[in-house]
Amino acid sequence: MLYFLGQLSDSLTAFNVFRYVTFRTAGAVVTALFFVFMFGPGMIALLRLKQGRGQPIREDGPAGHLLTKKGTPTMGGLMILSGAVLSTLLWSNLANGYVWVVLFVTIGFGAIGFYDDYLKVKRMSHKGFGGRQRLLIEAIIGLIACYAISRLSEPAYATSLLFPFVKGLAWNMGYFFIVLGGFVIMAAGNSVNLTDGLDGLAIVPVMVAAACFALIAYLVGSVTFSDYLFLNYTPGTAELSVVCGALIGAGLGFLWFNAPPAQIFMGDTGSLALGGALGTIAVATKHEIVLAIIGGLFVLETVSVIVQVASFRLTGKRVFRMAPIHHHFEALGWTESQVVIRFWIISFVLALIGLSSLKLR
Repeated sequence: MLYFLGQLSDSLTAFNVFRYVTFRTAGAVVTALFFVFMFGPGMIALLRLKQGRGQPIREDGPAGHLLTKKGTPTMGGLMILSGAVLSTLLWSNLANGYVWVVLFVTIGFGAIGFYDDYLKVKRMSHKGFGGRQRLLIEAIIGLIACYAISRLSEPAYATSLLFPFVKGLAWNMGYFFIVLGGFVIMAAGNSVNLTDGLDGLAIVPVMVAAACFALIAYLVGSVTFSDYLFLNYTPGTAELSVVCGALIGAGLGFLWFNAPPAQIFMGDTGSLALGGALGTIAVATKHEIVLAIIGGLFVLETVSVIVQVASFRLTGKRVFRMAPIHHHFEALGWTESQVVIRFWIISFVLALIGLSSLKLR
């Protein structure tokens, strides 16, 4: 909404700053951060009161978690979503269709995660929403979002998959692109969900990815920068930098309360929503493959689960001591903080590799 203040009068220099994406992105970061700081403690107290015994801890997970994490409330994603959505509505250009598509996926995936968390707390079991039903609803949301993105995009590349590191290489997939895009959004949401298993483990890589895509969205949405870097110009996507800024600010606020020992867990409410948002932004900016690089940590966590399940079903043997892979390293004797910080380092390195694709063409 504050974007429109910059449109009121070109003669008011003080208000002209609201027309700049960079200024509004910074404003979104600060607003979301302030909101979570202010209302976070109250939300935590309310969730602890409502949930009683907190999030149920997996009995087949690391034994130490049954002692150190017992009684911690979940659904902390409500803090992130409320701060991020409010900040986005306040600072972004609400006439931009891409903003509404990302909000649609974020809120939709957040609602799925909230229902899943609710069932887990109610039943005091780590089994929540049925997997098939959940994936079906996610697929519907993802397909709707990708169809909308294809309608908003420039016709020349609306249904094309662009390849990083190679100038001008694109594959026009037709309507199959909508299926691929829907898969990317679903995969991103569930990958972040699998990564969210230790205090602070998921939120920092999410913020790193959001920062990267804030830059990517700004560059591909600019005629000047996209031409200089040989990127595909995608009008309107620069506004998604503001959305990324809101995610970063809300994530920073949440990390204050989620830092070990966590006062609250993100839960599926936050992890599904954040992953879905990143996936949608990647599809909108035509950087789906780059997301797999920048979010390589999420990919690694997902692959470890797939390999573990496939190996056990086919051979009766497990490749890892425990999956997802962060639990494997805990089983090897790494402390929780060692796993978290080392995985953060990996996410930073992968982000640099992903960003290098913007120039190496």
